[in-house]
Amino acid sequence: MNSDAKRDVWIEAGLAEMARHGIDGVRVEVLAKNLGVTKGGFYRRFRDRAALLEGILGTWSAGRIASIEKQTSLDGATARDRLRAVVQLYAERMNTAGMAVELAIRQWARSDEAAAAAVASVDAARLKNVAHLYRATGMAPEQADAQAFLFYCFIFGQSLLFLERGPRKRTQLIAKAAEKLVDDEPS
Repeated sequence: MNSDAKRDVWIEAGLAEMARHGIDGVRVEVLAKNLGVTKGGFYRRFRDRAALLEGILGTWSAGRIASIEKQTSLDGATARDRLRAVVQLYAERMNTAGMAVELAIRQWARSDEAAAAAVASVDAARLKNVAHLYRATGMAPEQADAQAFLFYCFIFGQSLLFLERGPRKRTQLIAKAAEKLVDDEPS
């Protein structure tokens, strides 16, 4: 395994620990123990914990931005089909680990400028790319921006709600809500 790959292992371990215990849980000793290695391996790849946290933010934000760019790329699909696919991706497949990391980074961003900047850049990319899809359906720019905002409020909000409906009822509710976000004609 090359040095970059070993560095990435530490970053992935940091993200996993963050998902479980928040930013305070990302400690060199804990990560070394979880990886079954010594702390010396950490210090060959990072100068300190702050460098690891910087790597975690960079990896997370670059990954989220690349993901939304890929998910919203038309590649021969219609804008509405692509919007439906994004809803389906986020709403029908609960990625609890991914959501835990998202929430942990957002919590961290409440008290850290670098984390806040990373979250802001990811949010801006998400909104820009989805608004682009809405504009491609014929919506005016301001309407598309507002619809993209509602879209992400729905995407993340629905994942936080524990509905007392069975999985089938939840899927039906999400599908109906998605129709409002995707199928309504521009006004």
